[in-house]
Amino acid sequence: METFTEQQKEGRVARAIENRTSRIPSDFFLWTSVGAIAASAMLALLGRKHSALFVGQRVPTVLLLGIYNKIVKVAGHDVSERQLH
Repeated sequence: METFTEQQKEGRVARAIENRTSRIPSDFFLWTSVGAIAASAMLALLGRKHSALFVGQRVPTVLLLGIYNKIVKVAGHDVSERQLH
């Protein structure tokens, strides 16, 4: 039977991603989303409907990446491992 600590360990790829993404400021994701919204609105006003939709569809993805970034900073593998030792 696995112990609690063995179940909580992340793989090498997940650790590498967390180490990289935790360095990005949270504001980056917010302002990138706001920029995509503004670009999408501008493209729509210019009559480029398909381009506006394409750019606008990036907003939820960027915001989700920002949420992932925040979770990694607050509850990433390094935080849980420090608390267990």
